Amino acid sequence: MTKKELVFVPLGGAGEIGMNLNLYGYGKPEEEEWIIVDFGITFADDTAPGVDVILPDPTFIEQRRDKLKGMVITHAHEDHVGALAYIWDRVQCPVYCTPFTATLARGKLKEAGFGHLKDIVHEIPQGGRFDLGPFDIEFITFTHSILEPNALAIRTPEGTIVHTGDWKLDPGPVVGQTTDIDALDRLGKEGVLAMVCDSTNVFTPGTTGSEEELEASLKDLISQYDGKVCVTCFASNLARLHTIAVAAKENGRQIVVSGRSFAKMMDAAHANGYMLDTPDFLDEDQAHHIPDNELLIICTGSQGEPRAALARISSGNHKNISLGDGDVVIFSSRTIPGNERSIYRLQNELARKGVEIVTSHDHFVHVSGHPAQDELRELFRRVRPRFAIPVHGEFRHLQAHAALAEECGVEKAFVIENGYVVKIDKDMPCIIDEIQTGRLAWEGRRAVPLKSEIVQSRKRALFNGSAVASVVVDKEGAILAEPIITTEGLLDPDGDDDLWDLLFDIIYNTVESLPKRDRKDDDVLEENLRINVRRWFRNQFGKRAMTHIHLIRV
Repeated sequence: MTKKELVFVPLGGAGEIGMNLNLYGYGKPEEEEWIIVDFGITFADDTAPGVDVILPDPTFIEQRRDKLKGMVITHAHEDHVGALAYIWDRVQCPVYCTPFTATLARGKLKEAGFGHLKDIVHEIPQGGRFDLGPFDIEFITFTHSILEPNALAIRTPEGTIVHTGDWKLDPGPVVGQTTDIDALDRLGKEGVLAMVCDSTNVFTPGTTGSEEELEASLKDLISQYDGKVCVTCFASNLARLHTIAVAAKENGRQIVVSGRSFAKMMDAAHANGYMLDTPDFLDEDQAHHIPDNELLIICTGSQGEPRAALARISSGNHKNISLGDGDVVIFSSRTIPGNERSIYRLQNELARKGVEIVTSHDHFVHVSGHPAQDELRELFRRVRPRFAIPVHGEFRHLQAHAALAEECGVEKAFVIENGYVVKIDKDMPCIIDEIQTGRLAWEGRRAVPLKSEIVQSRKRALFNGSAVASVVVDKEGAILAEPIITTEGLLDPDGDDDLWDLLFDIIYNTVESLPKRDRKDDDVLEENLRINVRRWFRNQFGKRAMTHIHLIRV
C-alpha cells in the first residue's frame, strides 16, 4: 500500500523576499490533507506599470480546496497576511492566528466584502495549541518588528516541523512579549525533524540589536535640532512608534502622527491591550499650532511610497505639515530592495527644500526585525532540527543560510524555490516534484496573471507607445474619408506635420497596393494596415508600437 507522506510546498516566499504562501500536506499521494501557512503579497515596481499589488497564484491549493483544513498566519505583516484582502475567496478556508493579527485580518476581510461571513477568523492565544486534521499546531512566541510574531511547531505523524515565520531574538522588544526560549528548548529536547526558517539577514554578522537600545540613541539625536523633527518608519512597527514617542517626550516635544495606516495599527494595538502607556499623539491638523522646536512628526512613507504622508510633505501637498530649512527627517527603517530609486527621489526632494536627512548610515536609528548570523546559530542550537529548509530570501540568501545550517550540525539543508515539492521524512527529505507557480497582479479590482496580455500590453505601450487608426472604406476597399489616427508617446498631435503626412501616405499606399480581392477582405486589409503602420514606426523611431486598426466598411 502507498505510504502516507508529509510534503512542504512553497508557492511564494522561497527564492524571494515577501509574498509568503506555504503549504503543508499529509497523506497518501493525491489524497493529502493540507494547511496553508501565511498568505502574503508583495508590491510592484516600475516593471509592472499600473500595478500596485502582486499576489502568489493559489491555483495549486485552490484545486485541492476540499482537502484544505485551514490557514495559519504567523504575524500581521502584509507579506504574510495581505492576500486575505484580495484572494481569500479562492481558498475559502478558516483562518487561525493570535489576537492582534486576528483584529487586522478581520479588517482586511471586511474591506474585501467578506465581513458578512462569520467565523472565518479564529483567535488562538499566544502559546496556544490546536489541531487541523493531521496537524497539531502550537504557536511559539517570538520577537519581530510587529506585535505577536509567532513560529509554528507543526506536529505530524512523521515528526515535528518548526516554521519560524519572521523573527529575531530581542531581549528588549519594548512592546509585546519576549521570545519563548523555554518553548524552543523544549522542542529541541522533544526532537524536531526539520526547520523552515527566515533567511533575510543571513549575510549580517553578529546580532540584529534590540529595540530597547534605540531609545537613548534617538533621544540624543533629537536633542541636536531646534527645528521640526520628522521621523518616518514602518507603520506596523509599533514598538518603534513607542520608542520615538518616548524619545520625543523626553526632549519636550509634542507628537503628531500622519498616515492612515498608523491609525489602523494603533486601533488594533489598543483593542488588544497594547500601547496603553505610550505618550499621547496629536492629530496632524494641530501641527500648525506647535512651535518648531517643540514638534515631532511621525509619518509613513519611509520607502518612498507616492501616496504616503512623507511624499505629500516633500512635494508641498500636505495640508497640515510642511518642512524646510532647519528641519530634519530621520529615516528609522531599512531600505527594502527594489525601493532605492523611490527613496532617493524622495530624499532629493526634501534636500531641495533645505531639509537635513538622517539615515542608518549616519546614526543609530534602526534595528532590523530579522535574525543575523549569531541569532540563527542560537536558534539552531536550541531547536536542533535534523534538516533545514531556508525560506524568505533570494537564492543567494538561501544558499548562505543552508551553509550556516550545516555548520550548525543539521544533517542536510535544502535550497529550494517556489514550486518545489519536498517530501519530509525520518530517513531523508528529498525533492520529489516541481509544480507550476506564478504571480498575480491586482488589476482593476481583479487578480490576473502577471504575464497576462493585460499587463504585458500595458508594458509594451509604456515603452513603445501606441497608435490607433480608424479607416473607412467602401465595398471595393477604396478609402472614403481621411483616416483618423491617434498616437500615445509617438507623435506630437500639435506638431510633427511632415511625419503625420508620411503616416497618412503609408495607409493610402497600403490600401492602393493590395489586389482588389484583398481589399474586399476585412481581415486581410486590416492586418496589412496594422503591419505596415507598425513597421513604419519601427523604421522611423525604433519603437515597436502597439498598433490597432479600426476598419469600417460602408
